[in-house]
Amino acid sequence: MSNFTTDPANLADVQGSADERNVKIDKVGVKNIRYPIVVKDRSNDAQNTIGMINMYVDLPHHFKGTHMSRFLEVLNQYNGSIGVERVPEILEAMRERLEAETAHFAVTFSYFMEKKAPITGAPGMMAYDCGFEASAGAVDDFVLSVSVPIATLCPCSKEISDRGAHNQRGNVEVKVRFDGELWIEELVEIVEESASCDLYPILKREDEKFVTEKAFDNPRFVEDMVREVAVRLRKEDRIKWFQVQVENFESIHAHNAYAFLEEGQVPGGVS
Repeated sequence: MSNFTTDPANLADVQGSADERNVKIDKVGVKNIRYPIVVKDRSNDAQNTIGMINMYVDLPHHFKGTHMSRFLEVLNQYNGSIGVERVPEILEAMRERLEAETAHFAVTFSYFMEKKAPITGAPGMMAYDCGFEASAGAVDDFVLSVSVPIATLCPCSKEISDRGAHNQRGNVEVKVRFDGELWIEELVEIVEESASCDLYPILKREDEKFVTEKAFDNPRFVEDMVREVAVRLRKEDRIKWFQVQVENFESIHAHNAYAFLEEGQVPGGVS
């Protein structure tokens, strides 16, 4: 006779069985779930986008494994309403459903902002890579991240050259912990105001002249960029901690230039 059965009461729960190795696991779960999310938009209230989601919980030493399907079950409970304001609920649902002390939820997504050319006003859409990481349980935490492409012009090249100066595109990643509400747009503006020049989706000839001359008038080393962003972040009382990293994709070197700094309070201590 066949042993095949679909009755849950008669199926072995291997994950829930005991483990004798006495090793606690800090994070176990699922990664790279593509899922629709809703993000607050300063101009249009909200925008729908696709998130890449990671979900984890801690696993006590006496459990062999966790129940991976339960992560997706929790996620599906919030289908159509997954946004920052629902994250605390999602984390608590994960802790309860998976019988865990601590839950972690992280998502990365593309965030779109309309941007007009500086002289002609030609509109276009800019995409920024954003994300947040949240935890609840042993440590409660929330970190917002924004990645902003920028243009920089080399101060040294400008100083020593008789004609022009070399410039390049760069990327600035900012991570913040904050109190209250903070718009993604605010962080993007802080970064773009710190650059030699910001980038635009559409540029006509008049615009190209403007951005070329603006960059020439505002030379920035990678060190200047990370400091300029930090100075602006320090002025914002809502921000309690930040990381800034800048990478320039050098146009005349076979390497990239890089700078990093971190300041402020972190959960459980001070950085």
